[in-house]
Amino acid sequence: MNTRITDNYEVGNVKIFPNNETVLNNLNIDNILPDLNSPNNPISRNTVNLEPICLSIHTWLLKTKKHTIIIDPGVGNSKNRPFTPNFHHLNTPFLEGLRRTGFKPEDVDYVLMTHLHVDHVGWNTTLSDGEWIPTFPNAEYIFSKKEYDYFNDPVNHNDRNKTSVLVQSDSIQPIIDAGLASMINVDGYEVVDGLRFVSTPGHSIDHASITLSSQGENALFTGDLFHTSVQIQYPELNSIYDAFDVQARSSRHWGIKYAIENHSIVFSSHFPESSKGKIIEDKNGLGWKYI
Repeated sequence: MNTRITDNYEVGNVKIFPNNETVLNNLNIDNILPDLNSPNNPISRNTVNLEPICLSIHTWLLKTKKHTIIIDPGVGNSKNRPFTPNFHHLNTPFLEGLRRTGFKPEDVDYVLMTHLHVDHVGWNTTLSDGEWIPTFPNAEYIFSKKEYDYFNDPVNHNDRNKTSVLVQSDSIQPIIDAGLASMINVDGYEVVDGLRFVSTPGHSIDHASITLSSQGENALFTGDLFHTSVQIQYPELNSIYDAFDVQARSSRHWGIKYAIENHSIVFSSHFPESSKGKIIEDKNGLGWKYI
């Protein structure tokens, strides 16, 4: 679970760093992509790499000319997560990794969340004297109002959402109480420094991807559009984590099209290795290339 820092990457005049929190190893791809076993699955299993996969859990740190920005602040330490054992009471050197890049928590200006799942909101807060307080005390935390309303509506407090409901009290409500939260409509407008929230629902009720444009170059922070590059090759394959099947497939197709047409560097939330790359399309179809 050691935090790992790799070299930064630049898109236009924006420097982008990964801060890796933990890795889930040796996962059975049949469990991650249950559609592979569906009797209606049109994809031949002979064309899919069925080797065990790993999922990286990491945060993207951005330094623009004006601001310090975090996208999807991970799982967090000391969080009570009884329904997700891999994330239960983690203790990782995440903040030390942050500091090694030259970031300090008090320097962060914005925290952007693609959605409000357990592994995308945890470092919003840290435990201090028995209370959850904002980790980034000077930041504006931006996320979907529709997503917040959904997970706080008792009608949606079911078995599927039980961890997402649990995170509200320790990772979302404290930043609201501190007056640091900005809940938005996900409609594509620029929130800061060329970054836009674009609606890509399906994985969650109001999941967003975040696009970046800087000096003629483009990037796409996919959130959880994809959990494995197999879903780029075969975007019709939903993951077990996708809540709304039809919308999730449609959003993946959008993400692929956007990345190709805009020559975007894709910054994934869960791919291993560098976690960034390009979506390619050639005579053999769609594919993924790490950079």
